[in-house]
Amino acid sequence: MPDTPDAYAPREIAHKVEQLGVAKAQADALSLLVLAVLGGAFIALGALFYLVISTGSTLGFGPTRLLGGLGFSLGLILVVVAGAELFTGNNLLAMAWASKRVATPLLLRHWLLAYAGNVLGAAGCAALAWWAGLDALANGQLGETVLRIAQSKAALSPNEALARGVLCNALVCLAVWLALAGRSVADKVLAIVFPVTAFVAIGAEHCIANWFFLPCAWALDAQGTLALPALAANLAWVTLGNLLGGTLLVAGVYWLAYLRKPAA
Repeated sequence: MPDTPDAYAPREIAHKVEQLGVAKAQADALSLLVLAVLGGAFIALGALFYLVISTGSTLGFGPTRLLGGLGFSLGLILVVVAGAELFTGNNLLAMAWASKRVATPLLLRHWLLAYAGNVLGAAGCAALAWWAGLDALANGQLGETVLRIAQSKAALSPNEALARGVLCNALVCLAVWLALAGRSVADKVLAIVFPVTAFVAIGAEHCIANWFFLPCAWALDAQGTLALPALAANLAWVTLGNLLGGTLLVAGVYWLAYLRKPAA
């Protein structure tokens, strides 16, 4: 009979995250950048899937958010299973930094390259969607949906954008954490779906997804309803919130619980 071992225990996950953080921080720049472009594109594909699912839905607020979140989960599933680098999930590298196994310059280099690559991938996917005329789907309703989403994001106050960013990346990093507990592809997919669906359903903010939604909506905004300073402010505050949520609420808490004392 084949072995069917249980999932990795939380303490084992913490050590896996620490070791993985060391390896990621030491990756060469070109490999990291290429995989980060993929990561941004994968998140954008999940966001596009969300748009298709939620456009024209008559199921009501809760069921529509639930189904949209399930579709959006595609992005992180592709990142984790197919292999890519994602700035938000890689905030977990803070655990290796806190253990003094990764120097601050290497940590910042990794985050900057990952973010830059994610932006290229997500914005590039937005450009492809625009060139493909996907906004015309459902008799133009899909384009109207992305415009409404962008307008609501641009209208958030700094406090709202920051708090929603914190909530989002706490759940994204927990999804990555749970995926690392799994031993099979099915384990990893199931582990990812619920946290990601939850952050989408509650209206939390993901900076890389916003690098798809906002450029896409700006390209479609013939009436000039989206001001670039408002879009830039959203991206800045959400990015900061994501960083705080991932590093403090997940990486920081689990480091304190499992890694603050050196192994005997």
